Amino acid sequence: MISVNGITIKTPQTLAVGIYDVAKNADRNAEGTILIDRVAVKRKLEMEWPALTNAEMSTLLSAVTDVFFSVTYPDPQTGANKTITCYVGDRTAPMLMYRSGVPLWEGLKMNFIEQ
Repeated sequence: MISVNGITIKTPQTLAVGIYDVAKNADRNAEGTILIDRVAVKRKLEMEWPALTNAEMSTLLSAVTDVFFSVTYPDPQTGANKTITCYVGDRTAPMLMYRSGVPLWEGLKMNFIEQ
C-alpha cells in the first residue's frame, strides 16, 4: 500500500525503488584508491499505472501538486513501510481513447524523488 500525504493512492502496476548515494566529493588518491565523501543515501520511486479513468488520473496527479509531500511505500532494504519526503519528477500520461466523450488514459508514469 502506497500513500501520499497520508492518503492511500491506487496501487501502481510497477514500483521500482532506486537507492542512491549522494556524494559531496569523489576523488582518487596517489595510490589510485577512490575516496568518496558520502553525505546521504536517498530513494527514487519509479511508478507506473495501467489504464486509468479520467477520475483516477486526476486523483493521482492532484495528490502530487505540492512541491514536497510525504510518501509511504514498502522499502526493500528495511523490509517495512518507510515514509520519505519527496518531490515529483516528470509525469507522463498517454491517452488511449475517448469512451463516450471521456478520455481513457493508457497509464501514468511518474517518479518520486527523495528530498
